[in-house]
Amino acid sequence: MSAPQIVLIGPMGVGKTTVGELLAERLGSTFRDTDADIVAAEGREIAEIFVDDGEPRFRALERQAVRAAVAGHPGVLALGGGAILDAGTRELLAGHTVVYLSMDVEEAVKRTGLNAARPLLAVNPRKQWRELMEARRPLYTEAARVVVATDGRTPEEVAAAVLDALELKEA
Repeated sequence: MSAPQIVLIGPMGVGKTTVGELLAERLGSTFRDTDADIVAAEGREIAEIFVDDGEPRFRALERQAVRAAVAGHPGVLALGGGAILDAGTRELLAGHTVVYLSMDVEEAVKRTGLNAARPLLAVNPRKQWRELMEARRPLYTEAARVVVATDGRTPEEVAAAVLDALELKEA
């Protein structure tokens, strides 16, 4: 078993997958996304799981996916936006190199359009996003070793900022 080099956390649409893939490439490592693990295991999109089975079922699947990935993935790991809500997940991340990728609501609108494919934002997306972030921001901050703002930055600039913040060199 080996621990991830970097674990990326942050809200939906912040770029964890895109930045994670860039970081893995720059570090000569591999990338894994727990949301993608869930989709592959379930054979359906996360929005479908939410609609068909409800959020509690999705969160249970997410806890399992995070536990497996943290225990067995040696590269860069991206967690779903809500994974941090679980106290067990936060405990699991203690001692790991966790990076919180942050953005404000205006950046979220630009990046995602706060669209209906995101089940937690289906009604009044700006208000919902703000409320989600009010609840999650302290948890992201608590779990993270460093915070990297993504507002107005390209994925390449964010990846470089993460490497700088962690004092890591490209492979």
